[in-house]
Amino acid sequence: MKHRQPLVFSVLFFLTVTVQSQELHVLAKNFLNSLSPELREATVFDLTDEERHNFYYTPVYRKGTALRDYDAPQKKAALKLLRASISKKSYKKVEEIRSLESILKILENDPKMSDGSAKRDPLNYHFWIFGSPEKDKFWGWRFEGHHISLNFVASDGLLVSSTPFFLGSNPGRVLSGEHKGKEVLKQETALGYALANALSEEQLAIARFSKTAPADVFTANHPKANRLDHKGISYAALNDDQKKAFSNLLQLYLDNYEAKFSKSFKKKIQKAGMDELSFSWAGSLEKGEGHYYNIQGPTVLIEYDNTQNNNNHVHAVIRDFENDFGEDILKMHYEKDHTH
Repeated sequence: MKHRQPLVFSVLFFLTVTVQSQELHVLAKNFLNSLSPELREATVFDLTDEERHNFYYTPVYRKGTALRDYDAPQKKAALKLLRASISKKSYKKVEEIRSLESILKILENDPKMSDGSAKRDPLNYHFWIFGSPEKDKFWGWRFEGHHISLNFVASDGLLVSSTPFFLGSNPGRVLSGEHKGKEVLKQETALGYALANALSEEQLAIARFSKTAPADVFTANHPKANRLDHKGISYAALNDDQKKAFSNLLQLYLDNYEAKFSKSFKKKIQKAGMDELSFSWAGSLEKGEGHYYNIQGPTVLIEYDNTQNNNNHVHAVIRDFENDFGEDILKMHYEKDHTH
C-alpha cells in the first residue's frame, strides 16, 4: 500500500487544486445566473468600461446592483463570491462595517440622499461584474458601499489583483448604546500605535512628517495611486523588535486577502526588498487624538487615517503602485495578444 499512497495523494491534490482554481469564476457565474435579466444587465459591464475605475467609499449614487435589490438566493450567491475573494477575518470586518450603518442611522436621525433614499442602509452595498467570468479569460468585479470598496481582477479562477482595497469605520469606536465599545478596525489602530511608540525620539523625528494629521488618506479615491513625498523611516533602520512590530502591521493588512493572493502579494513586496519599505507618521501619539500613518515601498502603499468626527472615524486602504485594478497584468496580457 505504501507505494500507492503518493498516487492517491497526487490525485486528491490535483482535484483540490482544480476545484479551487475554478471556484471564483464559477461562483461569479452562479451569482449572475441567479439574477433576473434586468438585474443582470445592470450588474455586468465591459472589462474596459471606465466604470471599473470609479471607486468611492462615501455615500454616493452608484451603478451596479445592491444587496437591497436581491431576493434571498441572489443575496446568498453574491455573498458567496465575496467570501471566496477575501479572508474570513476580512469578511467579518466587512459585515461589521455594514452593521455600523444602522448605528449611524440613529446617530444622524435617519438622513436621506438627494433622491429620498436612505443614506445609511446596511443593504446599500453594490456588486459589479466586469467582463465575462470564464476560466480562460480576465474578468473583474467590485463590492462597494459606504466605507467599503473592494476591487478584483481574476483569471484561471484565481485573483491576479485585489487593489484598491478600502475599509473604513464610523464610528471608529462606538461610544454609547447597545454596541458600546465596538471597534471594527481596532488592530489597525493598535498596531500602528505599537510601531510608532516603539521608535526612539530620533527615529520618530525621521518617521513623523507633520504634527498635524491630514484630513484623509492622501490617495483618496484617485484611480491612480501616486507615491507620497515623505520618506519616513526605513525598515532597514529599525532594530529587531521594531522590525517585528513593522512586520506585524504589514501582515495585518495582507491578512485581509484571500490566502493565495495574500501569499503572492507578500512575495512581490519581499522581492522588491523589505529594506525598501518605510513607515511614516503624522499627528499625535496620544490615543484619541488625530493621527495618520503609512507603509510605503516600491510596489505597495498602505494608508491609515483617523481624524474625522473628533478623531473617531477610520479610513484604511491598500494600493498597488503597479497593479491597481489589475492594470499591469492586463497591460501585459493585451500587449502579448497584440504581438501575436
